[in-house]
Amino acid sequence: MRLSEFDYVLPEELIAQHPSAERAQSRLLHLDASGALHDRRFLDLPGLIAPGDVVVLNDTRVIKARLYGRKPTGGKVEVFVERIVAEHEALTLARAGHPLKAGHRLILGDGVEAEVLGREEDLFRVRFAEPVAAVLERCGHVPLPPYIRHPDDAQDAERYQTVFAEKPGAVAAPTAGLHFDRAMLDALAARGVAGARVTLHVGAGTFQPIRGETLEGHRMHSERFEVPQATVAAIEAARTRSGRVYAVGTTVLRALESAARDGPLRAAAGETDLFVAPGFEFRVVDRLLTNFHLPRSSLLVLVAAFAGLEAMRRAYAHAIAARYGFYSYGDAMLIERPA
Repeated sequence: MRLSEFDYVLPEELIAQHPSAERAQSRLLHLDASGALHDRRFLDLPGLIAPGDVVVLNDTRVIKARLYGRKPTGGKVEVFVERIVAEHEALTLARAGHPLKAGHRLILGDGVEAEVLGREEDLFRVRFAEPVAAVLERCGHVPLPPYIRHPDDAQDAERYQTVFAEKPGAVAAPTAGLHFDRAMLDALAARGVAGARVTLHVGAGTFQPIRGETLEGHRMHSERFEVPQATVAAIEAARTRSGRVYAVGTTVLRALESAARDGPLRAAAGETDLFVAPGFEFRVVDRLLTNFHLPRSSLLVLVAAFAGLEAMRRAYAHAIAARYGFYSYGDAMLIERPA
């Protein structure tokens, strides 16, 4: 398939720059199994999920992954920690006036010294004089995506994080989860909807474009994930009562389907580079709650695989016409997989 099939034109003013006033106050576009579209509010969600269904959340926690600094010569440097690989080492994206090379020294944050050890594909391995996690917590900035134009602030520190975040490691938020507040989680539980967790630490690759004009040959950046046995048991229990599996976000879908690549769903932990494109055989997820994604992106390709290409196109055209908010701080979409 050609990448141009996953393109659309979005008016810039529909890119949400700030979250809604309250988490659950966003809009919700519902694409049902028949292909019909319904304009709803996110507060309507409990009425759309049946007792006995299971809702799976990603409990990753976003780290303050962006650091600003300089070279000893005075040139400005921006370092984006993609992954902490040892107490004092990280794989990073980096921007500077001149290309960085092994041996270059950096002064980051409040004066922390660091050294570029070398390049590993698209990333730089950097050694810090202090533990990386401590440096990020003290000096790091919220890793807002590039289409959000304002510098990160106190609101972002709170709202670019889900209320159920527990395990540090993501450098981008699992944005479908940003719509949930405690009251919504309580309402689902009171309705008899089961809850379960997975962990997928969202990497910087979530913003990387698909290179080339066809989908064939595209390789996803690998991301760490875990599907615990308790989640497998919750899904199996839901199946015995004819319940459906709701994935809150593309990250949850990729984690669950990664754990079922070779057959039945099993507890799993490791790395996944699963690329979901039209023709993919879904083994686990029945419903997908997600935000609206960038054109020509792997996430939009995943949505097209789940909903059907034509249904996805209709939904996005409707969302644009109806002035939904797009991307990380935007509105949500609930997709029922076609029967």
